[in-house]
Amino acid sequence: MAHAEAGGSLPVPNVQELAQTYNRSDEQIPENYIRVKEAAEEVIIDHVISTAIPIIDVNKLLNPQSSREECAKLGSACRQWGIFQVINHGVPNEVISNFRYDVTEFFKQPPEAKKVYSMIPGNLQGYGQHFVVSEDQKLDWADLFYLVLRPIDSRDMRFWPSHPPSFRNSMDRYSSEATKLVSCLLKFLAMDMGVEPESFLEIFRGQPQSMRMTYYPPCRHADKVVGLSPHTDKMALTLLLQANDVQGLQIRKDGKWVAINALDGAFIVNIGDTLEILSNGRYKSIEHRAMVNPTRERISVALFHAVCWDGTVGPLPELVKNDGEARYGSMSYREFVKRYVAAKLSGRDHVESIKSS
Repeated sequence: MAHAEAGGSLPVPNVQELAQTYNRSDEQIPENYIRVKEAAEEVIIDHVISTAIPIIDVNKLLNPQSSREECAKLGSACRQWGIFQVINHGVPNEVISNFRYDVTEFFKQPPEAKKVYSMIPGNLQGYGQHFVVSEDQKLDWADLFYLVLRPIDSRDMRFWPSHPPSFRNSMDRYSSEATKLVSCLLKFLAMDMGVEPESFLEIFRGQPQSMRMTYYPPCRHADKVVGLSPHTDKMALTLLLQANDVQGLQIRKDGKWVAINALDGAFIVNIGDTLEILSNGRYKSIEHRAMVNPTRERISVALFHAVCWDGTVGPLPELVKNDGEARYGSMSYREFVKRYVAAKLSGRDHVESIKSS
């Protein structure tokens, strides 16, 4: 599988355990978690800007009377923001509620129970941390749990928890419903770009999907740590769901960090490097990060949707013909993944490095 071959990550201390120790004492946070300069960067917490982030209504996309207008709004969101929220998405409330409950229950378990699912050398699946390549690098104040969900025959069930007992069923149902939503969005994105929807969806044959569940423990020195380093996602589309009501997501817009307030019942969707390249630069892969709350835990779940593992990442030929040039290089998805992992979490460096000179 792609994620096994992409390489692993060095083991690091469990942050949830660290938080319990350092939040109860006067001891200082370990030096490799302290990132004062990054954490102190100015953040715009502006209601006007937050409400300007596009909201896409799936019901309007599917309604012939409003579809054209909503599709244009979707395309504009991808061009101007690289991120939007989706309402009336069709994923049943029961599916979301059960899934949130089981993810939260998993992280509530004692450390020994979670460590049963720890990542193993050479594999990115499991419980632990990604992109740790040296013992002296700065670390994120978070623990994550990563799984490959689709194609279904790619699942490595030794990493799928048996507790809570409903976890596997909740995961499967949530994955299935989210896949339907993403297929719908991809179809309308194809229409916005002026490419044939069926051929565009074929690029995502098998609907490759993986998931990162992230637990951000509270930190009494939240102004000195970063929950998730600034980065872009390598995949095409990411569906983000907050498992609780604690905010923390920020995007870099026009050189400044902007706090995102997740709407209740909505998904946050962001464009990744793959879709920026496929669109020949029409859509923008948004740089984002996660910050930590001083008193409350935060749990979020990101569902990543990729192209086929044996496919190619490069500008769509129809768009290159229209634009008169390919603004990005092309490569196998295998090579694309290797380059992304090697770049670690480094802002927009990965996608910028693929631009044609």
